[in-house]
Amino acid sequence: MKRFTGQDPAHTSKWRPATLAVRGGTARSEFGETSEAIFLTSGYAYDNAEEAAARFRGERPGMTYSRLQNPTVEMLEKRLALIEGAEAARATATGMAAMSAALLCQLSAGDHLVAGRALFGSCRVLVDTILPRFGIETTTVDGRDVDAWAKARKPNTKAFFLETPSNPGLEICDIRAISDIAHDAGACVVVDNAFASPIVQRPLDLGADVVAYSATKLMDGQGRVLAGAVLGREQWINDVYLAFTRHTGPNLSPFNAWVVLKSLETLDLRVRRSCENALKVATFLEARVPRLLYPGLKSHPQHALAMQQMALGGTIIALFLDGGRKQAHALLDALELIDISNNLGDSRTLMTHPASTTHASISADVRESMGITEGMLRLSIGLEDPADLIDDLNRALTRAGL
Repeated sequence: MKRFTGQDPAHTSKWRPATLAVRGGTARSEFGETSEAIFLTSGYAYDNAEEAAARFRGERPGMTYSRLQNPTVEMLEKRLALIEGAEAARATATGMAAMSAALLCQLSAGDHLVAGRALFGSCRVLVDTILPRFGIETTTVDGRDVDAWAKARKPNTKAFFLETPSNPGLEICDIRAISDIAHDAGACVVVDNAFASPIVQRPLDLGADVVAYSATKLMDGQGRVLAGAVLGREQWINDVYLAFTRHTGPNLSPFNAWVVLKSLETLDLRVRRSCENALKVATFLEARVPRLLYPGLKSHPQHALAMQQMALGGTIIALFLDGGRKQAHALLDALELIDISNNLGDSRTLMTHPASTTHASISADVRESMGITEGMLRLSIGLEDPADLIDDLNRALTRAGL
């Protein structure tokens, strides 16, 4: 009896998300391996010269060079597209490679970009500093304010860029409303979905055109490799995105692709467990710290919107201490179980002080506009027993004078 692999739409279209996460995109070699193979090759051989020429002309299927195609990377891309509900995906070497390529592929000198002000630090540098160097005009707005997006549009606006929930302040952007505003102006909507993953939120279903990821985070989820991804309509991926990246080369290595590919098999399990843990920890912390933000709690100012477009509250908690950087660092130093780390989306619970780490490269004024105070801490919840996390946090809070 024939066993189906994960690249035949006749079968993948019938499979449910949990099945797609395990089998989607799988292509077996003649050896019939059950676990996806790692193809560590830079190039490919051809049966004859005309076969090579025909592939380069795009007239025959087949691979030409691993900057453009690789069997292992292609399996990852197909699986990501199936999980996300996208027509196509391209993997990148890092999350920032995904963010920068998703914007640079469609923006030229004289174009205008509108971006939410609450972004990962490197994304703010991209928007505020790097894109303007190439003659691209940028405007940042309060992403929570739908009217601000509409007012920021100009005749030369070509793209909207937003992150929701935002890093690290967990601001929620109304993806559907913002997408409608962008499309009315003929602009493309790019959403950084790294904080949510497709398990929690699928921006394409809400009207976005492009989704970008740091797959280093929840998709790998075990702190091992760097990776990114860009997903959208097949025509946009092939005619706009690939037309840029085939010559700039932000491609993912086959080994890293294989690691993420295997991690996707447990993505649903890991994300749901981490979200459950995060809700328990956030509920405890809400009574122990001066201020806390978690989309899954009713106390979050945008809780209703978050629950409209997110299936779960997410794995990240933002907490604010009145004692500024000194008290925030004291809390970090008092932790025994939780690691001090600027990574997130890991199976291990991690905490960082954004003002001195992830957002240290942007000015104090910009940090203030994003709500990043000196007493703010970002907590990424992992897979440990939540009772142990609560014990560690309770002990550290006491030592920090709370």
